[in-house]
Amino acid sequence: MGIVTHNWGVMSVLGAVVVNLLLLFGIKSRVKYTRAMTLYTPIVGTTIGMVVFTGVVMMAAKHLDFTLENIAMILFATLLIILEVKRSKHLANVDRKDENSFMEHRKYALKIFLAQIVMVLSISFWMWA
Repeated sequence: MGIVTHNWGVMSVLGAVVVNLLLLFGIKSRVKYTRAMTLYTPIVGTTIGMVVFTGVVMMAAKHLDFTLENIAMILFATLLIILEVKRSKHLANVDRKDENSFMEHRKYALKIFLAQIVMVLSISFWMWA
């Protein structure tokens, strides 16, 4: 049951990133986008936290065996958290009066979201194979 919960957590992280992408391109107003991210960012953090927590439980069930796969998952989870923090800080630094600043944030956030999707899919396919 633990691995199933972990797998659902990973799928929810992927879903959260896709929703982030939809919000990024669906909301044209910087003010509305910032408000949406204020509400949605904790959800993304919770999904990442769920994956980390279930991963820790699974490692404990495996008697803390540090296999290459476990180390890779720990690194990927850490990178996901770092990328989310960078994206969030970048949005906080967007100039409220400059529309070009928001467009730059969109490009920056797109790169981060695509990197997150690649990371989640690559580790998922590696664990699945």
